[in-house]
Amino acid sequence: MGGGMSTATGTLDFLLPDLGEGLTEAEIVQWRVAVGDTVTVDQSVVEVETAKAVVDVPCPYAGRVVALHGAAGETRPVGQPLITIAPLDGAGEAAGPARAGEPAGHATYREEERAGSGNVLIGYGTGHGATGRRRRRPRLALAPDPAPTATPAPAVVAPLPVPASARASAPAPGAALVISPIVRRLAREHGIDPATLRGTGPGGVVRRADVEAALAAAPAPAPSAAPPPGLSAAPPAPTRLAPVPGRPESADPAGGDLVIPLTGIRKVIADKLSRSRREIPEVTIWVDADATALVETRRAINAATPDEPVSILALLARICLSGLRRFPQLNAHVDTEGQRITQSAGVHLGIAAQTDRGLVVPVLRDAQRLTTRELAAALAETTAAARAGTLPPARLTGGTFTLNNYGVFGVDGSTPIINHPEAALLGVGRIVDKPWVVDGQLAVRKVTQLSLTFDHRVCDGGVAGGFLRHVADCVEQPALLVANV
Repeated sequence: MGGGMSTATGTLDFLLPDLGEGLTEAEIVQWRVAVGDTVTVDQSVVEVETAKAVVDVPCPYAGRVVALHGAAGETRPVGQPLITIAPLDGAGEAAGPARAGEPAGHATYREEERAGSGNVLIGYGTGHGATGRRRRRPRLALAPDPAPTATPAPAVVAPLPVPASARASAPAPGAALVISPIVRRLAREHGIDPATLRGTGPGGVVRRADVEAALAAAPAPAPSAAPPPGLSAAPPAPTRLAPVPGRPESADPAGGDLVIPLTGIRKVIADKLSRSRREIPEVTIWVDADATALVETRRAINAATPDEPVSILALLARICLSGLRRFPQLNAHVDTEGQRITQSAGVHLGIAAQTDRGLVVPVLRDAQRLTTRELAAALAETTAAARAGTLPPARLTGGTFTLNNYGVFGVDGSTPIINHPEAALLGVGRIVDKPWVVDGQLAVRKVTQLSLTFDHRVCDGGVAGGFLRHVADCVEQPALLVANV
C-alpha cells in the first residue's frame, strides 16, 4: 500500500497501490465512503476493477475523509492519489463499531470484507445494502441534442417493474444473495433489485440470464418528470449513436447503435490477443482421436471412488503434463528483448474458462506435482472460483501452457490464439459419436478433435507433431500414461 504526507495541511494521501503483476491502472467501481466520513485502519474505502479482478481496496490510515480522487467509472493510474485522510486525535477509534446512521449489520459486513482473502471480494453476496450502496457508472454521450438548450433538470430513473414470473417467491429478509459483479451491475443499471428475482443458478444464484429475462418481460418505463430539489440524478443510459438516415431500423428500441466502452477485462483480452497475433508466428495442427477408451477409463475410476470424481478435463490435463515432460520445448516462452527461449522448470498449467466478465485463464502452478485426483479437485475449485470472480490477480498470471476445452460450447475444432507469452495451447473439441474403422470394421466410437497451436520460434513441426501424436495416443490408449507416471 502506498501513501504520502501533505505537510501543508497535515493530511495523508493514500495512493492507488499495485494490485497485481503488470497492472498499471484500475477503474473505480464505487466508493464505500464519502467526504466527511470517518474511517479506521484497513477499512475498505473503494471497490475498483482491474484488468484481472474486482478488488476492495483497504485504506492504511485512520481519520476523516477530506477528498476522493476520481468518480465511479473513472480510471486511476497506480501510484496516484486515491483518497485524502485528515488524521484525528485517537484516529481509528472515532469510527466506532458502526457509522452514524448506518443500518444494523453494516459494521459486521465491513469486518467480513476486511477478513476476505487478500481483500478480493468479487462475487460476494451478503445482501447488506447490496442495492443501496452501489453507484452506477457514468456513460459518454456521443449523440447530444443538435439544438442548444438550457441545461435540463436531472431525471430520476424509476426502477423497472419486475414481472411476477421473474420474481422470487417471498425471499427471506436479509437472505444472502450471491451474484457475480456483472450481474449486480446489470441489475443496478436497469434499476432492478436482484433480491426480487428468482435465481436459476446453482442454489438459487441469480444469473445474468435472470436479469435479462426480467428486462425483456418488463414494460417500458414512462418518462419521469424532473426530480424535486435535493434528489440526486441517475447517470445517463448506455451511450447510443444517433440513427443514420436511410439505415434500416435496428432491433434496439432506441433505434441506434449500442456503444460499449472497451474497458476492464475486455480491454486486456483485446490487447493481449492482438499482441499475440502481432508477435507470435503461430501454427495450428490437429488430429481426430478415438476417445472411447478415455471415457471408459474415467467411468471406471469414478465407479471405484464416486466421492472423488475425476473429470475428462483432469485426464486431459494429466495427458498434457505427460506430453510436456517428453517435449519440454513447448513449455516455454520467447524473450524477444533478450533474444532467447526460456524453458520453464515447472508446468504452470492455464485452464481457459469463460465467465460473465469474459475469458480468463486461471493457472495451476507446478501442476506436474499433482496426482490425477488432485488435478481434478484443483481444476474444479479453480474454474468455479474463476466463474464466481473470487480468484486474486496472482492466480490469473504466470502460465506456461494452456489447455482449452472449447468442446463445452458444442464446437468440434478451432484455431485458438496463444495466450501470450506462452508458446503453445492444446484445444479439445466436443466428444461425439462418429463412424470409425476399428480392426477393419466400421463401428460407432466416441471421437474428438485435438488441436495444437504452437509458436514456431520455439520448435518445428517435428516436436509439435510429436507432442500432439503423444496426446492423441494417450487419449486412445490411456494405459500409455502409466509408463510416464
